[in-house]
Amino acid sequence: NRGIALHKMIRLLTFSLAGEGYLSFMGNEFGHPEWIDFPRADREERGKFIPGNGGSLHHCRRRWDLADADHLRYHYLMDFDRKMMHLDIAYGFIKHGHNYISRKDEGDKMIVFEKGDLVFVFNFHPYHS
Repeated sequence: NRGIALHKMIRLLTFSLAGEGYLSFMGNEFGHPEWIDFPRADREERGKFIPGNGGSLHHCRRRWDLADADHLRYHYLMDFDRKMMHLDIAYGFIKHGHNYISRKDEGDKMIVFEKGDLVFVFNFHPYHS
């Protein structure tokens, strides 16, 4: 649970400090498979043969169905992403011009900032709240 909470905090921090958009990228989304292997041909690099995968798409797919499995925790991340999007729809802070970081403290592991009409407070310290 702590890992999921930390992951949500990082997502919200990234989302709220984003310029004019937010992108959930490979390695950060809930549908990420064990590995990514895009279709590629055999090649030679520095005189060494590097085999391709025969143009296979087998390991070049997302498992979006994982978020639908109630016995897994991926649905919590999908629900959180959906709520983040609704937060911006309600307050329109991502494209808002006002962006001010009022506190950034390495010792306390804390960051406080204003974005639009909202104030965000993040405390990443493991045991000081």
